[in-house]
Amino acid sequence: MTGSEVSTPADPATPLPVQAVVLVGGQGTRLRPLTLSTPKPMLPTAGLPFLQHLLSRIRSAGITDVILSTSYKASVFEEYFGDGSKLGLSIQYVTESEPLGTGGGIRNVYDSIKHDTVMVFNGDVLSGCDLGAVLRTHEENDADVTLHLVRVGDPRAYGSVPTDDEGRVTAFIEKTQDPPTDQINAGTYVFDKSIIEQIPADTAVSVERQVFPTLLRNGNRVYGYVDATYWRDMGTPEDFVRGSADLVRGIAPSPALSGHRGESLVHEGAGVAPGALLIGGTVVGRGAEIGARARLDGAVVFDGAVIEAGAVVERSIVGFGARIGPRALIRDGVIADGADIGARCELLRGARVWPGVEIPDGGIRYSTDV
Repeated sequence: MTGSEVSTPADPATPLPVQAVVLVGGQGTRLRPLTLSTPKPMLPTAGLPFLQHLLSRIRSAGITDVILSTSYKASVFEEYFGDGSKLGLSIQYVTESEPLGTGGGIRNVYDSIKHDTVMVFNGDVLSGCDLGAVLRTHEENDADVTLHLVRVGDPRAYGSVPTDDEGRVTAFIEKTQDPPTDQINAGTYVFDKSIIEQIPADTAVSVERQVFPTLLRNGNRVYGYVDATYWRDMGTPEDFVRGSADLVRGIAPSPALSGHRGESLVHEGAGVAPGALLIGGTVVGRGAEIGARARLDGAVVFDGAVIEAGAVVERSIVGFGARIGPRALIRDGVIADGADIGARCELLRGARVWPGVEIPDGGIRYSTDV
């Protein structure tokens, strides 16, 4: 690997000789029922498919060649992004015929890789990492693989990845109540193409549990780029809502949202009646209607949804074409596409309503108020 391979260009418009691989094949089971109709990376997040935020960061780093590794509802991605030219990218699509895991998904795109340096992204991570700095770390250390490692306040919920004084990864440690470091795997990697070739083909393989530990045992040069930038796994409703709100408020970065930051984001064609309050990074989708005196705090309202007068929606997702009736309360909930929640209903603490379900006026209550 030569020093000129991955150096960040002085002109960010100059493409890097680096290929991006984005893993978007998962079924998004933790976000059901939303993902019954839409793959997780395509769910509206601050008004755009989540994947579009990631692709905009890849383009801003000077990477223009992208491979999307798809599986679940694969056609949706190509229907939306096409060849990528509207984003200044060249996008290829490689589809798994059966789930291959993270490592298998990376190996499955090998025949489409044309550069010696490959940057791999988990397609459900919202991050503020400096991608150019990760690439420089890889180059300067003549690494076989470089991982983005992020410091978190409580690493017990994650596997930890310690490094030595030179930044070389020393172990991959499963979740423990006494982790040796606050560094965790952040889901962005740089591979030499030769390493990808070594992953078993047509086999389900975990890059985290199998590929990386094997590389350490074999003495490969595995390094970490460590920072404490914004990072969130968008796999649960709680994280999805918080990530969307952070994008709207400018806490999380996205070149795709330049100039669109504040307490709320209301898209073209949406209607907001007088007296409605939209705060906490709320997003109102295209064609949605918000009634008088409704209160939306950290809500994600998809296109065509209706929130009627006096309803309260807090830290919740309201799917395409769903309706929330007058004076209803939705808190920490997920209301799927086309669901109809009657007046004065109360759905709290993680309630999930499946597509098309109708709940009559007052049908679910946690209080006895009229």
